[in-house]
Amino acid sequence: MKNKTVLVSLVLFLAVLLSACGPSFQTVAPTAQPALRTLTVSGSGKVSLKPDIATINVGVHSENIQAAQAVADNNASTKQLIDALKAAGVDANDIQTSNFSIWQNNSASPDGKTTLSNYAVDNTVLLTVRNLDQLGSLLDAAVKAGANNINSIQFDLADKTKAMSQARAEAVKTAKTQADELASAAGVQLGNIQSIQYADSTPFPMLSAKGLGGGGSVANMNVPITPGQMDITVSVTIAYEIK
Repeated sequence: MKNKTVLVSLVLFLAVLLSACGPSFQTVAPTAQPALRTLTVSGSGKVSLKPDIATINVGVHSENIQAAQAVADNNASTKQLIDALKAAGVDANDIQTSNFSIWQNNSASPDGKTTLSNYAVDNTVLLTVRNLDQLGSLLDAAVKAGANNINSIQFDLADKTKAMSQARAEAVKTAKTQADELASAAGVQLGNIQSIQYADSTPFPMLSAKGLGGGGSVANMNVPITPGQMDITVSVTIAYEIK
């Protein structure tokens, strides 16, 4: 009986000893990170350039009491227009159909009934002009060839890559200058850039015009066209860490 009591006591002693030697776990609350302080500035860059390309919608409008005849008349005039543009030096790839439509022109009689007056047909081509010195003479040639609808002359740059790069560099430089000035005035130091937001704007100089042609008897109009200049503008917003 005594030996049994000693054995039980020894087991209990070993259990207490093992529990004392085992690893202890303690929950530690995470340390709160200090809020990141930032300085946000904006900058813009602008490059002004003279356009070197233009696109124009040039078309022929025809009307006839018979739909088929209206289409036939329009087709003949449109072909004459395209041939004249090619003869003036425009590449075939720079002449693209942008609209073809046919509809009924209806009118109301005195008794209120709707009657058919005729059929109207429009055929418009988008013309790309790569030599702006020829723009006025091309418009003259188009009108002489039968074009009676000229709309939305839009000037552009064939390649804006270099100008965009210059504007972006200027925008970032302007923003950095502002950040340096503000940090110096506030007595803080600039750290790493945290974010950059970017936007660009390239407005297109537009000229809306209507040309009423009538064939080869039209006198040389010498249409004056002034492309002016276009501004490529880039804006950036940069957030800096401050210390």
